[in-house]
Amino acid sequence: MRSILTKADFLSLAPEGYLCAANAAIFQQQLSQSLSSVSSPSQKAILVDMSKVEFLDSAGLMCLVSAYRLAKELGKRFSICSLNPSVKMIFELTQLDQSLEIFESPKQFEEVLTAA
Repeated sequence: MRSILTKADFLSLAPEGYLCAANAAIFQQQLSQSLSSVSSPSQKAILVDMSKVEFLDSAGLMCLVSAYRLAKELGKRFSICSLNPSVKMIFELTQLDQSLEIFESPKQFEEVLTAA
């Protein structure tokens, strides 16, 4: 994972490169640690900025689904943004675009978050 950005009302994670079986365990651990560290009641959401993710396989996808479940258990909103076309197609083929909140950009996510 490239970076973790903490803002007043949400945590932003920015993985990069390939999210696949080769690094899924590390990615899952990083996601879980980041989500578990969100203890501030004011931080009500987690955003995964996928703008630098070039490839996603089923193992990487399962990491995101597991993180989504953990976020729900913690009472946090879990969203994804900035999917490149090939990664977006994976979400559409698996119909996870119907279950997960997917935004075009971090700015769009922030606008929706502040309006809520």
